[in-house]
Amino acid sequence: MVLAVVWGLSLLTLRSWADPAVVVPQDPTLVIGSSLTATCTVRPELALRAEDLFWTLNGRRLPWEVSKVLNGTTLAVTLTNLNGSKQQSGDNLVCHGRDGRILAGSCLYVGLPPEKPMNISCWSRNTKDLTCTWAPGSEGEAYLHTNYTMKYKLRWYGRDNTCLEYHTVGPYSCHIPKDLALFTPYEIWVEATNRLGSTISDTITLDILDVVTTDPPLDVRVTRVGDLEDQLIVRWSSPPALKDFLFQAMYQIRYRVEESAEWKVVDDIGNQTSCRLAGLKAGTVYFVQVRCNPFGIYGSRKAGIWSDWSNPTAASTPRSERLTGVCDPKSGGQNSTLRRELKQFFGWMKKHAFGCSNLSIKLYDQWRVWLQKSHKTRNQVGATR
Repeated sequence: MVLAVVWGLSLLTLRSWADPAVVVPQDPTLVIGSSLTATCTVRPELALRAEDLFWTLNGRRLPWEVSKVLNGTTLAVTLTNLNGSKQQSGDNLVCHGRDGRILAGSCLYVGLPPEKPMNISCWSRNTKDLTCTWAPGSEGEAYLHTNYTMKYKLRWYGRDNTCLEYHTVGPYSCHIPKDLALFTPYEIWVEATNRLGSTISDTITLDILDVVTTDPPLDVRVTRVGDLEDQLIVRWSSPPALKDFLFQAMYQIRYRVEESAEWKVVDDIGNQTSCRLAGLKAGTVYFVQVRCNPFGIYGSRKAGIWSDWSNPTAASTPRSERLTGVCDPKSGGQNSTLRRELKQFFGWMKKHAFGCSNLSIKLYDQWRVWLQKSHKTRNQVGATR
């Protein structure tokens, strides 16, 4: 698109002649690819000639070839196929005297109309408020400052409301702190406006109860399981803010060793408020975190939104009591050791299980403790020989 904007000298009356010169047009807004002709007219009594003037754009002197003397006091400049503004505050087109003195200037705003915002996502903390974020269009904000306005209303009979607390969790976000209805869906949309126009996002519909998140679980405690060197037990309390709501909860645990940044996640915890971590390294410090997903509030069928992770809680597994320097079984010895320990286990079961058909975790733990003590005694005897 080529758009030539030529302003006549009659517009000089719009500016005070107290200035050394006047540049017109003042602060125009143009679409990328447009052309612009601007003029700089100096006051006649200053004895400045148009031939003595020159132009700069963002501090760079423009070649004389793009300028044209219109009369003794007016110098024009023509810019073609304009690129987007280098800064959202506008590009500086400045008229100078021969000695470089600034006589007058204008800001050029060159860009594109806004594109419609996308990917609106909302969540409510403990059903008390609502926070939404969105993504801007791909290029609509690259050159011109864009204002965003989030609006919402009850789906069937509400009036339009405007969100007032912006930038709460990022540049494209807004927070509604109170006065939200439950059990009634809301319609939410975002309007984008810049110097070249406006546009509206697609409207999303949501129920507050379907987008609830909560605070991280409280009172996370990590303790040892007796003398078992490969296990820790994690306990926590459910979020108190939802204690009066009818809901289910899912929990996740993640843990890592002290020296590593890689977390391992435990998903299949369900609604329990405790979990045993097994298969850990002996004598190792672990950091543990828990988070909650409060789904099914008052029968909502949505998946729910995960809370933030709790603060890390640290605990260490017991150190291995096996002595170093003791010979390990050679080739084939691992199988014989496994058979021997299985034989020990079934023998121990006959003495302690008293005919129980099922092996409980508690009974298994008791055997593990006995086995570790057996290893300790055997290794100590071996070390004294």
